[in-house]
Amino acid sequence: MITVSALTKRYGSRVAVNDMTFDVAPGRVTGFVGPNGAGKSTTMRMMVGLTRPDHGDVRYHGVSYTRLQHPTRVVGSVLDAGAMHPGRTARDHLQAMAALSRIPARRVEEVLHEVGLDTAADQRAGGFSLGMRQRLALAGALLGEPDVLLLDEPSNGLDPDGIRWLRNSLSEFAAAGGTVFVSSRLIGELEMFADDLVVVGGGRLLAAEPVAATLARGESRVVVRTPDSTELARLLTRHDVTITVEGERLTATGTTLATVSQLAFDHRIQVIEITEVSRSLEEILLDMTGATAEFAAA
Repeated sequence: MITVSALTKRYGSRVAVNDMTFDVAPGRVTGFVGPNGAGKSTTMRMMVGLTRPDHGDVRYHGVSYTRLQHPTRVVGSVLDAGAMHPGRTARDHLQAMAALSRIPARRVEEVLHEVGLDTAADQRAGGFSLGMRQRLALAGALLGEPDVLLLDEPSNGLDPDGIRWLRNSLSEFAAAGGTVFVSSRLIGELEMFADDLVVVGGGRLLAAEPVAATLARGESRVVVRTPDSTELARLLTRHDVTITVEGERLTATGTTLATVSQLAFDHRIQVIEITEVSRSLEEILLDMTGATAEFAAA
């Protein structure tokens, strides 16, 4: 659905995006992640023609965004939730957008309902909270009934109920065959509904793969509490397992809970507690992007 090819953008001597190439599949939610300064916003601006690349291009159904006859019917984007006139009501804002894009006026009431702004339709956008502006911006993206939603930090400002609503809405859009490309700093939240990830750092592509493949990069650990930790550690080292022991607590990396529990059972080692701890997606991504972070804590 979306093909990004060799996308490059320089600002003076600084390379903001460097030879970025990846595909975004239809019927799936693709998360776009990376540290601050990784080139995410610049990439997304180039994807909708707001910034001109120095090299490369972006195509939807094989067509460049700037050559789409009806771009709002193909791509609905939210790159800045504050890009609306504060003196206009939500309904007026959407009616102006619909008129500019030759979208039927009936869609205004439909999208107001879809994003839960029915009762706030006649309130001025300048009085909206950030979460309400996010909803209004998403309504604008949905106006043209697009094939693609391209969203930059859409959960910013939403309360927990709003985040759940957004997650369900984007999942339903993808399930109906739509393409969702969404950047987010809330990795734990993104993990709950994203199918694929595009990971960037320092303006370069680090990975473009299913979430499951990214999670597989992190080794799980088996943590055991046993009075025979020394003996269990001795047995596990024969299986090429990395072991750390602190009193009765043993941590084994490079094995599984089933293997450790079976080994303890076979050698009659008392186990008080055993659990398998997997690394979170956030931890794995921090390792992947750590060397490229523009701003890092000491």
